Amino acid sequence: MSEQQKNRISVDIYGQTYTMVGTESTTHMRLVASTVDDTMREIKQANPSLDSAKLAVLTALNAVNDRLKLKEQLELLEEELKKLKD
Repeated sequence: MSEQQKNRISVDIYGQTYTMVGTESTTHMRLVASTVDDTMREIKQANPSLDSAKLAVLTALNAVNDRLKLKEQLELLEEELKKLKD
């Protein structure tokens, strides 16, 4: 079994440089980093007193919340599709 080639890029998120490594395309990884950066900046604008650690945790909480909602929607759609096929 061959291992997928990993891409390595440097990205800037909220003024810090991070190295991302993954099998996704560099375009996808840059989009992920950009989305995290945008979300952190939006949260900071609404809550100027937050420090970076709390800002990062709130960003993660928002991302996981969005993921869980999408997962739930997908499961409902899959159930509907299964009913239509039956």
